[in-house]
Amino acid sequence: MVNYTDTHCHLYSDDFQEDIESVVSNSILSGVNKILLPNIDTDSIDVMHELSARFPENCFPMMGLHPCSVGEDYTTILEKIYSLFSINKYVGVGEVGMDLYWDKTTEKIQKDALIKQVEWAIEFGLPLSLHTRNATQKVLEILKPYKGKVTGVFHCFSESQELADEIIKLGFYLGIGGVVTFKKAGIINVLNDIGIDKVVLETDSPYLAPTPYRGKRNEPSYVKNIAEFISDSLDIELHEVSKSSQRNVNQLFGNL
Repeated sequence: MVNYTDTHCHLYSDDFQEDIESVVSNSILSGVNKILLPNIDTDSIDVMHELSARFPENCFPMMGLHPCSVGEDYTTILEKIYSLFSINKYVGVGEVGMDLYWDKTTEKIQKDALIKQVEWAIEFGLPLSLHTRNATQKVLEILKPYKGKVTGVFHCFSESQELADEIIKLGFYLGIGGVVTFKKAGIINVLNDIGIDKVVLETDSPYLAPTPYRGKRNEPSYVKNIAEFISDSLDIELHEVSKSSQRNVNQLFGNL
C-alpha cells in the first residue's frame, strides 16, 4: 500500500467530536498514516494537544497563531504561544501567515505577527505552515530576506504558475489539497507545467473536501483521493505521487 501524510488538517475541530476514532481509523486504512495539526489560536491549543496525546503515532502538532486570529492582544498571545515551544514538541510553526480576504484592517499587525513567527521557525529549526489568502505576494516579499534560513509550505496553494515558481525559488513547497479536483480551479494545469517535485498533500479538513465529496465534511483519508486525481490527471504512477510527496514531507518535517 502507498503511504501518505496529510500535512494540514484541523482534526481537533468540533466537526470530528462525534466520530474521531473512526475518522482516524479510516485515515490509516486509506494509507494516510500521519496527520499534521496546525494550531489556530489559544482556544485550539489544549484540544490539539489532547488529540496528539491520544494518537501519538498518527497526529503531530504545530504551534502558531492564525492570521485571522491576530487581534489587538496579539503580542500577549504570541508570548504565551512562544513559551509552549520549550514545553512541548512541535513539527512546525503554523498556521501562520496573512489573510487579506476577511479583514484588511489588520494587515499591519498580521505582518508583524508573521515576522515574529518566521523568526521562531528559524530559532527552532522548524518549517512554516503558511496561510496566504489574498496575500501570497505580500508574504513572499516578507520571506525574501530570510531566503536560505527558513522553509515551509504555502498551504492550500491555488494560484498561478508565476507565484508557484516564486515560492519554489524561495525554497518553499506547495500544499495541494481538494481544490485541485475542482473543475474551474486550474491548479492541475499549473502542476502539469511545473511538476510535483515540490508538492506535499493536504486536506485542510474539515474544509475544502475534494470531488466527489465537495460541500461535505473533509477528512484526512481523502488525501488518497487527491493523490489519485493528480496521478490520473498528470499520467503519473500513483506510487510516484506518494513517493515524491513523502520525500518532501521527510525533508520538511523530518521522519515523523
